[in-house]
Amino acid sequence: MTNEKSKMKIVVIGGTGLIGSKVVRNLGERGYEAVAAAPNTGVNTLTGEGLADVLKGASVVGDVSNSPSFEDAAVRSFFQTSTRNLLSFEVAAGVGHHVALSIVGTDRLPDSGYMRAKVAQEKLIKESSIPYSIVRATQFFEFLAAVADVSTVEGVVRLSPALMQPMSADDVASALADYTLAMPADGIVEIAGPDAMGIDAAVGEVLLARGDPRKVITDNNAKYYGLQVTERSLMPGKDARLAPTRLTEWLTVSAGKS
Repeated sequence: MTNEKSKMKIVVIGGTGLIGSKVVRNLGERGYEAVAAAPNTGVNTLTGEGLADVLKGASVVGDVSNSPSFEDAAVRSFFQTSTRNLLSFEVAAGVGHHVALSIVGTDRLPDSGYMRAKVAQEKLIKESSIPYSIVRATQFFEFLAAVADVSTVEGVVRLSPALMQPMSADDVASALADYTLAMPADGIVEIAGPDAMGIDAAVGEVLLARGDPRKVITDNNAKYYGLQVTERSLMPGKDARLAPTRLTEWLTVSAGKS
């Protein structure tokens, strides 16, 4: 098995970022050759720079890259251009499996330019000749404080009680590593945290644990990153793979690291 592992080259696009670096480390700990590819390693999916070289001999490509700009036109251009380039170079290199990180609820939030861009990315992957797995994840624990930041007016955080099922970045990376090593799903799979909770409750728990004095107000009309969400807009389906780490556990570990 060790020989088989050493023969399998896995390239992680966006491999130096939050999730990508964790995926590379996770695969490496399992004995696989995982290569981090990003602009700071000389690989640019927008221009194609470095793609031919890094994909040479690759069996699987995992794409966890993200747009540097979230402006509607820019983010759509990023995901469409980079995905087209990446898939084209993968075909030329004979890559046998394309794994892409996406978001639970992408097709339920058409008012979001970012979500529309992710849907466009997914469409390109589905239409490619390369076997694929699209892994849609729920919100990360690591970004819940940012939800508070964009929802704060005069020191008060107004948040919707709509449900979410957030998860840790470590659990996202572990699941992505598993899907990378598995046979292509040729479809969409979902991953989520173990517990459903209101956006207001989840963010409130993070602020409380961090000693943040901001007051959280539950507001049914509050928007989530500028979007009106229904009770289950952000929730995974019944077949989602559930991660083990609970928010309270993550907060305890995070407090120990700070």
